[in-house]
Amino acid sequence: MSRIGQSQINIPSAAAVEFKDNVITVKGNNIEMTRELNEGFDVKIEDGVLTVVRPDDSKTNRALHGLYRALINNMIVGVTEGFKKQLELVGVGYRASNQGQKLDLSLGFSHNIVIELPQEIKVETLTEKGKNPIITLSSHDNQLLGMIVAKIRSYRKPEPYKGKGIKFVGEIIRRKAGKSA
Repeated sequence: MSRIGQSQINIPSAAAVEFKDNVITVKGNNIEMTRELNEGFDVKIEDGVLTVVRPDDSKTNRALHGLYRALINNMIVGVTEGFKKQLELVGVGYRASNQGQKLDLSLGFSHNIVIELPQEIKVETLTEKGKNPIITLSSHDNQLLGMIVAKIRSYRKPEPYKGKGIKFVGEIIRRKAGKSA
């Protein structure tokens, strides 16, 4: 039994939710997000509380029940508050800069990596002397934001010996001891 799927979602006053023909639409803060649900799934909206109801207890419907509830919750949070992720570049000579939607990363390769970001994502880079560069990405779409952050992080994952690489702000890298003499 899906515990996540059965929990209810409180709809804030800033968001408007509409369910029609297996398509759920969430509007708020001049942003509109839609998602299509599988046949048979129902969304009940009563007194500012949303509940996802699955058609039966088959294995696929039980698996999708919690997924749909989480995706709808992310849509509601996205249009009201938005999502934000911060990445920190740890390493000598690692730099980040942006011009508009282009993110320019210098990660110790022979060339810089230039990433063209989608319009839904806002990017900011902060470089202070004596501190590691920080990239701040924000968006209303949590799924897209997670994919972009994972792509950026894949260029230099943090390594366990020196801790160099791209990591989340506040992430603790498990360190290993080097060779013992």
